Amino acid sequence: MKHTNEIDMCSGPLLGKILSFSIPLMFSGILQLLFNAADIVVVGQFTPGSGAMAAVGSTSSLNNLIVNLFLGISAGGSVVMAQFYGARDRKSVEEVVHTSVLLGFLCGAGLIFVGLFLAEPMLVLMGTPADVLDQAVLYMRIVFIGMPAMMVYDFGSGILRAVGDTRRPLLFLFCGGVINVFLNLYFVIVCHLGVAGVAIATVISQCISAALTVRCLMKSDTEYKLSFKKLRIVKDKLLRILRVGVPAGVEGAVFSVSNVLIQSSVNSFGSIVVAGNTAAANIEGFVYTAMNAFYQASLNFTSQNVGARKEKRIAPILVCCLGCVAVTGLVLGAGAVLAGRQLLAVYNTDPEVISYGMIRIQVVCLTYFLCGLMDVACGSIRGLGISVTPTIVSLTGACGLRILWIYTIFAAHRTLFVLYLSYPITWTITFSAHLICFLVLFGKWKGRLRPVQTA
Repeated sequence: MKHTNEIDMCSGPLLGKILSFSIPLMFSGILQLLFNAADIVVVGQFTPGSGAMAAVGSTSSLNNLIVNLFLGISAGGSVVMAQFYGARDRKSVEEVVHTSVLLGFLCGAGLIFVGLFLAEPMLVLMGTPADVLDQAVLYMRIVFIGMPAMMVYDFGSGILRAVGDTRRPLLFLFCGGVINVFLNLYFVIVCHLGVAGVAIATVISQCISAALTVRCLMKSDTEYKLSFKKLRIVKDKLLRILRVGVPAGVEGAVFSVSNVLIQSSVNSFGSIVVAGNTAAANIEGFVYTAMNAFYQASLNFTSQNVGARKEKRIAPILVCCLGCVAVTGLVLGAGAVLAGRQLLAVYNTDPEVISYGMIRIQVVCLTYFLCGLMDVACGSIRGLGISVTPTIVSLTGACGLRILWIYTIFAAHRTLFVLYLSYPITWTITFSAHLICFLVLFGKWKGRLRPVQTA
């Protein structure tokens, strides 16, 4: 029996259901981005100079590098949950829920120590400009104190996504996001705390979103009801989650290595360029988040239909998600380019900062739909329970080739345009490889799919 907030992924027309699943997820992702964007806008507008803004922005690639490993494990939990839910295995669903939530908390607790003790040496290694280093270290340390809350929210919302519920995670993020904006303004304008203030506001808002998610799961009357008394790691469910999640997490972490190298290359141009790059990256982040909703759709719809043995629906799911993500990326990317200067001015009114930001927007946003296609194809493969193959493809294509580009083409032609050009070229190559892999793997396994196969 389907509950009010769930979507039946295993029967009926696909397009309407994929849109019903994805649209709340788009807004959820946009609100999550606003946590960081609000930090950058507030310090950019209400602290003198561009130093505080550059300090916050210079941590984003490094934060993603560390966090993405654990978010990949969260995706593994979502895949396993969706497959057992599609198979109507109530006992396994209950075990996956309690294993996932506890695992998320433990991952977050471990990340506190990473942020506290490794923030400074890692930022120095990245070549963070000396004039913003101290503020960047302070911001990163405070944000990482809130990692247990962030991980619990992500693992908990992954459980809800697996059953087709993307509306309540949106509501929880909205509550946290509104509080985050007000606290940012209070801590920076009234208390004059600068980057420390916006970091504290982010942590508080994440705690609120996590608490609401946990409460939702505990109040549920379904097989995915959460009980603190039942929190434990079930070994076979943990192994299933890790089989899918660790390769996905390694992919996300290593994927971020190339972005860290690009951030380091940007850092070499000075703090004004860093500020422009930071603002542009935040704007394109909204486009990416909208497209990423269809990656989540391809992942969860495929996983549930694998569990339910609805093999004939799997290829149409991929086609539908590819069409949706292409349209979304093209429309939003073009809009970001047309309104680029106005959007950048929201972050910083310095004409030089805006000029540098436009270089990135014009290259990346116009071609961003290619990244969406790449992610959706990867999500469909991972939804089959095959995680090693897409990881290898992504690491070789999007990461390896990007790093090669930095040390060859960019090294010979050190301009921002050439640096940013590495994005669309590697997206195109990696998407093509993912699509070929899906056709081969789905053809090979069709008719004998089992939950959580490995490559």
